[in-house]
Amino acid sequence: MPPAVVLSSRLVLAAAALLAACSPAFNWREVPIAGAGLVAMLPCKADRATRALPLGSESVQVDMTGCEAGGATFAIAHASAGSPAQAEAWLHAWQAATRSQLGAAQVTESRPSVQRATAVPAALQLDALPQPQQQPQGATMQLQVLWFAQSQKDGTVALYQATVLGHPSSAEASKTFFEGLRLP
Repeated sequence: MPPAVVLSSRLVLAAAALLAACSPAFNWREVPIAGAGLVAMLPCKADRATRALPLGSESVQVDMTGCEAGGATFAIAHASAGSPAQAEAWLHAWQAATRSQLGAAQVTESRPSVQRATAVPAALQLDALPQPQQQPQGATMQLQVLWFAQSQKDGTVALYQATVLGHPSSAEASKTFFEGLRLP
């Protein structure tokens, strides 16, 4: 091969390698959630859906926003309760429903501080790692969930569930997601 063709081929390969390095798995962007004021940082273009979620004896409309990137799903669910008492009941039901699906997973819970969130119901973070026998060989599926609420001017209470499901390819992805949640 002539030297010019070899050099040209090497330049094309180098450019392709550079472009591959520049296309990150995580392309962070600010996304408003359900018009309630929360702004989230998501690592990819968000999909949106609404579904009915059984919370205790009620079926509640929940708006969901999320996407998949780098081996994990990042999602935020939002519901609007009519009162603080209803918000607390719904959040407890939401948390119980999640716990019931975890089986024998190793679960840790904490009470994180979320700026501008209500004190009652208090924010709760749950981190779960299923036992190895519950996972396909070589998989490490983990779950991180943060529930929190914010009182609205009209007397309603906005409820949120922020979730990372899977094992993000970047160790900082979950931290960026949770720290990127901003209430007005």
